[in-house]
Amino acid sequence: MITTPRTRASQIAKDWHVIDAAGRPLGRVATEAATLLRGKHKPSYEPHLDDGDFVIIINASAVRVTGNKAQQMRYYRHSGYPGGLKSRSYPEQLAKFPDRVIERAVFGMLPGGPLGKAIAKHLKVYNGAKHPHQSQLTGSERARVAREAALEASLGEEPKPHRLRPLAVPEWAAHFPEAVDIPAEHEE
Repeated sequence: MITTPRTRASQIAKDWHVIDAAGRPLGRVATEAATLLRGKHKPSYEPHLDDGDFVIIINASAVRVTGNKAQQMRYYRHSGYPGGLKSRSYPEQLAKFPDRVIERAVFGMLPGGPLGKAIAKHLKVYNGAKHPHQSQLTGSERARVAREAALEASLGEEPKPHRLRPLAVPEWAAHFPEAVDIPAEHEE
């Protein structure tokens, strides 16, 4: 019987990616980030697992939208009190909180529920080109190179066969050897 190999949490490797949003359309940046966050770029993708990578988006304040979207898009929030609905236009929101513009676009492309919230924690958005994650990028690159080297080394080896469990011979079969062919190791 052939079974599909399932990925365990200990087998998931999370890399770090940087996306520069300067001059790029908001939807394209959000789609690229959501794909990397979900892990759909990996052959080990499973929809019920947090198999994605960490994503850093820089230059969030320089993202652009096409067409009339700048005039049509509205960002709403509510204070929780009656009459507490507030709204901002896209230019106002981009001027005040450019990171939230991208975060909202990406979060809308992620699944809802606990999985989506866990995946959303792996997104880091910064207004400028500076970010404090250079050491994670370096470590991620080293780990990726080490994984590739280990994979190449394992390709040269002959795979180990799966251990088979010993053949279970019922007790009655030991008393009637002519009824069943009993392997020599099970004979008394």
